Amino acid sequence: MKLQGITANFAEANVDSLAVAVFKNEKATTAGLKELDKLTGGLIAAMMRSEGFNGEKNETALIRFVPKGAVKAGRLLLVGVGDEKAYNGPGVAAFVGTATRFLRKRDSKSIAVLPRLSGSAASAAQYAAQGFITSQFELDKYKTKDKLAKSVDSLTVCIDGAKPADVKNGIARGKAIGESMNFTRDLANEPPNILTPTEMARRAQAMAKETGLKCEILTEAQMEKLGMGSLLSVTKGSEQPAKMIVLRYEPAKSTGKKGELLALVGKGITFDTGGISLKPGEGMDAMKYDMSGGATVIGAMRAIALIKPTVPVLGVVAAVENMPDGKASRPSDVVTAMNGKTIEILNTDAEGRLILADAVAYAEKQGATRIVDMATLTGAVIIALGGHNTGIMGNDQALVDEIIACGKETGEGYWQLPLGKEYSADIRSDIADIKNIGPRGKAGTIMGAVFIEEFVDKAKWAHLDIAGTAWADGVKPHQAKGPTGVAIRTLVELVERSQ
Repeated sequence: MKLQGITANFAEANVDSLAVAVFKNEKATTAGLKELDKLTGGLIAAMMRSEGFNGEKNETALIRFVPKGAVKAGRLLLVGVGDEKAYNGPGVAAFVGTATRFLRKRDSKSIAVLPRLSGSAASAAQYAAQGFITSQFELDKYKTKDKLAKSVDSLTVCIDGAKPADVKNGIARGKAIGESMNFTRDLANEPPNILTPTEMARRAQAMAKETGLKCEILTEAQMEKLGMGSLLSVTKGSEQPAKMIVLRYEPAKSTGKKGELLALVGKGITFDTGGISLKPGEGMDAMKYDMSGGATVIGAMRAIALIKPTVPVLGVVAAVENMPDGKASRPSDVVTAMNGKTIEILNTDAEGRLILADAVAYAEKQGATRIVDMATLTGAVIIALGGHNTGIMGNDQALVDEIIACGKETGEGYWQLPLGKEYSADIRSDIADIKNIGPRGKAGTIMGAVFIEEFVDKAKWAHLDIAGTAWADGVKPHQAKGPTGVAIRTLVELVERSQ
């Protein structure tokens, strides 16, 4: 894909099609549309009158016209972006994504977009590039026919009067984030017979080599030496060996506070049958997505390596398969985690928290002072929040608030749920230190979080339950159905704010 920026006349871009953002109830006589309306011989004004186009979000109208003078394109797409006051960077990504998906169906190979975002040119260019890239991801990788082969190969972002360097830098940053989101989405969409823990580790290694990250893969023998009995209890029933993926980003010159280290920790269950506490067969196919938290960490680390912030970041992914066989953990087993705590396993389908227990403890042992873990942890969070917000909890309100603020900036929603001793009391075990589930039907998402909290010592910690947001059930104007790459934009923003 070719991405470039221009600060000259948008209409003179050498492309097949032009796309312009239109605000709600905007008239063709406004400064942003007047010249374009003249270019098309008044067709914008006519379209608004005859077709009732009024700039509502995701509304589209295609105008065909005869190019004149220096104008190369013969098509202009109007894309509604809603209220001008609410329009922001994520709105630009949605606008460009909608335009790209609309125009590729009409065989456009090159498009120019006019985002019309006031403020930072770099931000507008970044979100335009990201939206262009992420809009073209599809689920059809393994199809031998009926593939959605059409794509738009070239994007030109026009921001009139901007500094060329700002536009160029914004595009480069958006490209890094967009491609990393698609990297994560591709991982999440892989079938479990292909993406085993070993394969997940191999792909992380290959990515690290390409981007300059340091990568270490811990084997089951190494994890056993470290005392990771909680994590290893999940892998017992599988023929696929567990792997712990450790990625390190180290800047050439750090501006971070001495001794401070942010760790991103992800749940990488490459397939989850539930183990002996077997899941119902209906819908079990979706459990290939149970590694989405781990894929998010790998994708975020990829983006961080390309953007090159000036603070170090640690990425830890526990990659495990949860299967039932004669060696599998049983309900009522007791295991010992890396930090010495004993766990009564009452439900082997509450396995994500078991692997995260040792993963967060390992991250802290590696020097992490702030830890953000992410996981498709509970169905309860979907019942509570649906697919619109990621559940967030933590032991440090400032860190939780910062993540929520980063989400608002990047267009990702988070909703805080409470933690506290009254909830932690619900996972106390009669025969061990803690048990891996709480009371049936009560605060399931919080129970998962307070369990993980038991394995954080002094670090500031936040837990993101992405079970409702890691996957989109349907197609959106700017995005295919399937894995979303949620939280990558938030995590990159969090890292950059740490500089």
